[in-house]
Amino acid sequence: MQLWSITGNSQQLDGGAMFGNAPKALWSRWIAPDEQNRIPLACRCLLAKDLDGRNVLFETGIGAFFEPALRERYGVVEERHVLLESLAQAGLSHEDIDVVVLSHLHFDHAGGLLAAWEEGEPPGLLFPKATYVVGAGHWRRAQQPHPRDRASFIPELQALLEDSGRLELVDGEYAKALGRSVRFSYSDGHTPGLMLAEVGGVVFCADLIPGRSWVHLPITMGYDRFPEALIEEKRTFLEDKLARGIELFFTHDHDCALARVVRDERGRYGTADERRDVAGLVRP
Repeated sequence: MQLWSITGNSQQLDGGAMFGNAPKALWSRWIAPDEQNRIPLACRCLLAKDLDGRNVLFETGIGAFFEPALRERYGVVEERHVLLESLAQAGLSHEDIDVVVLSHLHFDHAGGLLAAWEEGEPPGLLFPKATYVVGAGHWRRAQQPHPRDRASFIPELQALLEDSGRLELVDGEYAKALGRSVRFSYSDGHTPGLMLAEVGGVVFCADLIPGRSWVHLPITMGYDRFPEALIEEKRTFLEDKLARGIELFFTHDHDCALARVVRDERGRYGTADERRDVAGLVRP
């Protein structure tokens, strides 16, 4: 099996929103904001090539499905569908993907499932051969979102996934489409039912830990539904990954795809052996 970091469309979002109650004097030392207080964010996906003979894509990023006005509102940088270009660089097209795993259905993680926006055209689903794997608990949340996060979902997406006939909802450690090759755990702090995938000694951190700066326990996002619960989930998560030597894969870190978790003499978590990109990393 080979692991690849697959770049999707990038974003620029308000730094204060991304760092919750952390003061700008602190977080601006980690990621410098622009004149509008926005910080650069990746929407990075993880590709496992030849995972038991299948090509598995973990998330799809934000994609290019937004109409121009919404693309500007949500800080999407590129107009084209960058994910498709990045897959081509890894030697694949979206038609070659056998399974797409979605940690959750917020638009910056699932929007890449859709074709690029065209005026007058309805949303169209990509990955025509893939099984779409989604956590059952989060699927229920997406069916009845809270007013606080309703705008984070794509209204048409769930019907498209159901109508495909290739949707699998998972409520345990393993999915039928993936067998024992991928192990799932769950988190509720960012959004109820967030599904975290572990494959080949790497865990896709999704929005539990969007990037290196959020490895620090007290740091949460303004978008997190239950920040205190998230901190406790993060502590348990990092203790486990440190003990077992599991590397962290970051979706939103603009400058780091993969890193090893470490802990200093004061008990503070951090990262080491950071990789900006992953291309053909061989794992059993």
